[in-house]
Amino acid sequence: MNCIIIEDQPPAQRILKKYIEDMGSLNLLATFPDAIQAMDFLKTQEVDLIFLDIHLPKISGIDFLKTMPNPPHVILTTAFPDYALESYEFNVVDYLLKPFAFQRFVKAVSKVPAKKMAEPTISSIDNVRKEMFIKSGYEHIKITIDDILYVKSDADYTELFLPQKKHLSAEPLRYWLENLDTHQFARIHKSYIVNISKIEKIVGNQLYLSDGTVIPIGRAYKEEFIQQFVK
Repeated sequence: MNCIIIEDQPPAQRILKKYIEDMGSLNLLATFPDAIQAMDFLKTQEVDLIFLDIHLPKISGIDFLKTMPNPPHVILTTAFPDYALESYEFNVVDYLLKPFAFQRFVKAVSKVPAKKMAEPTISSIDNVRKEMFIKSGYEHIKITIDDILYVKSDADYTELFLPQKKHLSAEPLRYWLENLDTHQFARIHKSYIVNISKIEKIVGNQLYLSDGTVIPIGRAYKEEFIQQFVK
């Protein structure tokens, strides 16, 4: 989901960028210190979600919304609760009162309606990648994607776990989020991506995989995971 930030305070920008990165399912296209610059960007770029501060220079977040007949989804961010009632007249997704925790951020994003996806055709199913090469050290190793049990982030690299073996990759966790099929793989923790087809059971905040591995489910990811794959 492509998003932008409209926020004039650098500390607030940094927090939003960190939360967006940790979320995994969001792709930050740009950050703007005022709504005027964002207007020009929105004329040429497709954006699904805006994180919009209310108190901005030049033009307020509320006035900015008034200029847009058909805006993307909007989550308002502000240190002032006074505008909450007025903001909902503009069909905003949620209203985040600063300072807000990551869990509250995730809850707000989970309210954004999912994009309507076209039904897969036979040709699109056939074109889904079944194998890929991963760079491990000086080698490029071919693996079968279906064999991946889970991917784990470890400091500056990631580990891919397959039955009876694992591979070390220099790519960050974000790379795997962008290159693995989101219908088959899900981020269930800030450090883990799991192959849904390898899950045998869920007990509390733990996943049990077919090889006996137990993986934690992060609290910030559990609700979205349950809604998407378990219900």
